[in-house]
Amino acid sequence: MLGIADYLGIDLDIALIVIAALIVLVVVLIVITILNALHLKKLKERYHIFMSGKSAKSLEETLIKRLDQVDMLLSANKENERNIMKLFENNQFVFQKTGLVKYDAFSEMGGKLSFSVALLNEKNDGFIINAMHSREGCYTYIKEIIEGNSIIVLSDDEKKALDQAMNSKQPLRNE
Repeated sequence: MLGIADYLGIDLDIALIVIAALIVLVVVLIVITILNALHLKKLKERYHIFMSGKSAKSLEETLIKRLDQVDMLLSANKENERNIMKLFENNQFVFQKTGLVKYDAFSEMGGKLSFSVALLNEKNDGFIINAMHSREGCYTYIKEIIEGNSIIVLSDDEKKALDQAMNSKQPLRNE
């Protein structure tokens, strides 16, 4: 009596190995099919959630609304950029550098009640206020500063205040 192996003309050991390999292949394919089915199910659930209650027209309206919002944000951003540029332009005229020196104007007075304060803008234009305190009263003087210089001679304390202001931290610049 002839067996299947003899009928097919192959060795029984090789036939068993081929059958085992085919069984393993079938099992692997079944696992892959199950995984694909699960993935497809999740994808369908996401699709239904996305599309539920929304018609094509309402979806289009939503997209148009979002694009309008993006346009509005871009317009607001341009306006903000213009406003920032105006602030930088105006900032150069604002007093942004200061120097303060306190001193005793007269030998009989103590407590350093007199002072010189320098206020300068970005271009070192501004003024120095000098307040001298004595027993009789307080005398205040102001001297104009143009590009870091004064037409009127400055006292030592006024020069110190001006140097402090000119060497103070520089303001922000739009570069």
